[in-house]
Amino acid sequence: MAYVKDQWTRAVKQADGTIERVRTAKWGRGKRWLAGWVDPEGRERSKAFGTKTAAERHGAAMETDRERGEYIDPDAGKVRFEEVAERWLASRVVDPATAMKYESSLRLHVVPVFGRRQLRTIKPSEIAAWVAGLDARFGASTARTAYLVLHGTLEVAVDDEAIKRNPAKARVVKVPAEKGGKTTAWSDEVVLRIVEGHPPQYRPIASIGAACGLRQGELFGLAEEDVDFDEMVIRVRRQVKKLGREFVFALPKNDTERTVPMSEGVAVMLTEYIETAKPRAYTLPWEKIDGKPHTVNLLFRWTDDKHIRARTYDELVWKPALFHAGVIPEPTKDARGRRQYYSSRENGMHALRHYYASITLADGVNIKELAQYLGHGDPGFTLRLYTHMLPSSYERARKAVDSRLSRLFSMESHGAVTELAAGRSPTTHWEPDGGQSLDDPGISL
Repeated sequence: MAYVKDQWTRAVKQADGTIERVRTAKWGRGKRWLAGWVDPEGRERSKAFGTKTAAERHGAAMETDRERGEYIDPDAGKVRFEEVAERWLASRVVDPATAMKYESSLRLHVVPVFGRRQLRTIKPSEIAAWVAGLDARFGASTARTAYLVLHGTLEVAVDDEAIKRNPAKARVVKVPAEKGGKTTAWSDEVVLRIVEGHPPQYRPIASIGAACGLRQGELFGLAEEDVDFDEMVIRVRRQVKKLGREFVFALPKNDTERTVPMSEGVAVMLTEYIETAKPRAYTLPWEKIDGKPHTVNLLFRWTDDKHIRARTYDELVWKPALFHAGVIPEPTKDARGRRQYYSSRENGMHALRHYYASITLADGVNIKELAQYLGHGDPGFTLRLYTHMLPSSYERARKAVDSRLSRLFSMESHGAVTELAAGRSPTTHWEPDGGQSLDDPGISL
């Protein structure tokens, strides 16, 4: 049973048998009232309070939680956030790139604010303000990742019974949504100019991006053996992925291989390219920096005969091609005389996938098929992203109605409608099941 003890006085039996409370050595020091209870392990626990009412309330609550199986050790919440965060990070079963992303977010954005804090002291209002600040300074994506790390750590604390509730789940905490807006696609002319702006040996990269919808890393990881000229398809089996300062071969996004149809034009282009470039064996670790060596006949290489790095390609090939096509302005020069192009995320190589989506949808490819070709795990995502690119169904609807209801529009009864509209009595005599006609004076129209 819970109890409350006065730490400032103690009961002393007097000579006449009466009980009198006398001051103890603790009189006037610290909190006066001590709440006591027994935890689920049978250990006696206690906590001091300034008032008797607060002590009684706490002791009763501990007893109630124990009986309900909801008991949380009050001292467990004293654990520092960073200790639990380390356990959460170690428990993640994710690919190495995602693990690095979580570690970076924890180190740069979460630990500096909450790392030294006791779990029980973290308030929903603090989390809400912190998320809003990250959104304003770094954008929605950074804020969402940091929130995921914080939320996950606090969820582990709840499961470990260090705290009773996760403050990151409170209604006051608003996680920023990804910035939306309609996806736009370049015109045929712009895409042709971008490909033209590439050095000849790299034009097939942009061409396949526009004609097959591959992601940048998938293009850089494409091998000769992935091109099936018999079935006229490209099998997307890997990507070149950066892990810290190192690179690996890895499965495409969502860890799913896929097959993309290859047009006659792409087949001719790749046949000529393979005959000229003569792809050779190239090896990178698989999935992890210390992963098993994976060797393929890599199609595209950089001038140093190694795989193409995304950042190098973007700065030295892609952005100059965008300028050539008139998509971005002329570059400026920094203090060291290096060219600096102004571009946005919307002008990255991902835009070629949007172009691929726009032309395939326009020619009748359905959303489910397009989702498979693009490697989207959920066709609903593809629909939300590209629904505005679907060709208008107005004309198809008009033709469908006219073809199926042509007899309706040629019926003689339409002459009656015309006569009524002109204020004349209809010549057509119609009788409902009751036998009355429209001529009957007992019927009002």
